[in-house]
Amino acid sequence: MTSKKENQKQRIFSTRDIINNEEKFIECFRKNKGNNLKIFFGLYKGSYLKLLLSSFFFVVKNLPVWIVPILTANIITIVEQRPDNAIKLIIINAIVAVVLITQNVPTHYWHAMLLLKSNRKVSATLRGAMIKRLQQLSISFHKETPSGKLQSKIMRDVENFESFSFQIFTTVLNVATSMVVTLAVVFVKNIYVFLMFLICAPAAVFVSQFFLKKIRKGTSEFRHSMENTSADVINMIELIPVTRAHGLEKKEIKKLTNSVVDAAHKGYVLDKIIHFFGSVNYVVLTVFQLICLIFTAYLAYIGSIKNIGDIALYQSYFGTLLIYVNNVISLMPIITNGTEALNSISEILNSDDLEATDEKPKVKQLEGEYEFKNVSFKYDENSPALSNFSLKVKKGETIAFVGESGAGKSSIINLITGFYKANEGQLFVDGKDINEIDLRSYRHFISVVPQKTILFSGTVRENITYGSPDISEEDLNFVIKASQLESVIERLPYGLDTNVGEHGDKLSGGQKQRISIARAIIRNPRVIIFDEATSALDSLSEREIQKAIEYLTADRTTFIVAHRLSTIKNADRIAVIDKGELLEIGSYDELMAKKGAFYKLQSLQLP
Repeated sequence: MTSKKENQKQRIFSTRDIINNEEKFIECFRKNKGNNLKIFFGLYKGSYLKLLLSSFFFVVKNLPVWIVPILTANIITIVEQRPDNAIKLIIINAIVAVVLITQNVPTHYWHAMLLLKSNRKVSATLRGAMIKRLQQLSISFHKETPSGKLQSKIMRDVENFESFSFQIFTTVLNVATSMVVTLAVVFVKNIYVFLMFLICAPAAVFVSQFFLKKIRKGTSEFRHSMENTSADVINMIELIPVTRAHGLEKKEIKKLTNSVVDAAHKGYVLDKIIHFFGSVNYVVLTVFQLICLIFTAYLAYIGSIKNIGDIALYQSYFGTLLIYVNNVISLMPIITNGTEALNSISEILNSDDLEATDEKPKVKQLEGEYEFKNVSFKYDENSPALSNFSLKVKKGETIAFVGESGAGKSSIINLITGFYKANEGQLFVDGKDINEIDLRSYRHFISVVPQKTILFSGTVRENITYGSPDISEEDLNFVIKASQLESVIERLPYGLDTNVGEHGDKLSGGQKQRISIARAIIRNPRVIIFDEATSALDSLSEREIQKAIEYLTADRTTFIVAHRLSTIKNADRIAVIDKGELLEIGSYDELMAKKGAFYKLQSLQLP
């Protein structure tokens, strides 16, 4: 069995190579914004030598296309004129033809290997750059952009660009070299035929311009339709349990089928334009080839062409030339797809909605003191979430936030984690404005247990140790015990190595939540955030988790968002939030004795 290291050695390029070039690709898009030609060549910077060598082998491998017609014309002329050494001359021409044809195998291999390696590396780096950018973009960007659209950009659009690039470096190069060689040979042999070639080839290209605008429009509409369909499909898959539970299968089938039909219609409209364009193009090129035959026959008739073999040469050259021109014209849809793909990719790489923290001071140690000073925050103009909110939190203190849904509790947590910025006021962390520190280094010291448990398809061990691969077995066992996971793991068929399924679907809500808690605490954070961490647990599991939380929050600053008020009795202080404002704050006993807003909330939850 091949080891991981051996497998990596066999790769055509390393992961490090890709990572090292990702930032260059991002810069290439931003520097040449809107100029797809500069972006295209900028992406291949560093591969120019490989592409040059690939082009050399390409020219060599294509020698039969240009020389075999000359050899064919020579043989026809020899047969017509019957010189004394005719057999010898025919054999020599035949041997030269065989040698030229045979060398196509090695030269084509090296041409393809050099080109494909460069092409695959650019595609991999492009995907890597998009992945890196998605990790840099703000949480608000991700909440506003469907994941299906992002997936389509990373996979489908890069694939379109890859196809576009390959065709550029093969078909276009083929056409360019063929036209130069063909026109040069014809120019030397007969100026009249040369002039006819010059007129016919551009005329064929001119015809294609009529279809270009429609193809571009159709490609753009089809791309947007496919992105929307991809987003709808992902949403449908995630909602299957909900759909099935409520008997809404027919509604979802109709909704998704409608999206699929819309995409198919736009694809059909595009296909119709492309195929009509292909048929018109075929007629035009065939007529031009017929004109070439008649014209060269006429020149032979009046004596301008001396050898009958030259008619075959011109006809072969002109046919080859028109085939390549046709190939370029047929590339229009692929080229349009490629440029549209670059436009789509640029929507990610050129986005300015960044969480820019690289230039700010890194957090090397976190004590866990927080202060909200007159903080106001809103997601949009019509949705104020916090209003003039002020609160001081001491190091190691446990603060619980309670209130009705939509009161602003989650907004406070989003500000603490740095997912959003306050519109007014300031949030200080250890005396420093959170907007003036490197958020990535800051987040190394905090852990979040979200309300919606997020697990990936993998083992229990992999989900717990996510982000901490070098954790020791001793520390792992401690975390398992502290998270009340021992009994859960004992009941699983393969213990820690049991696969949890897609999104952890093989586990119960309580089991998933405990794994989420274990993942949070395994990093030994200085600040822990529990966003309704016990919401998915039954009463027995809730009591067990509550013990773990109380143990784990010792000497750590802890923020707890809770609907079940019974779970926060031991919090140092409880902050009651309503409509984005702090109504009251104090310990559980203080607030109950006060008989204010918290007392009313607790009374509503009493049996």
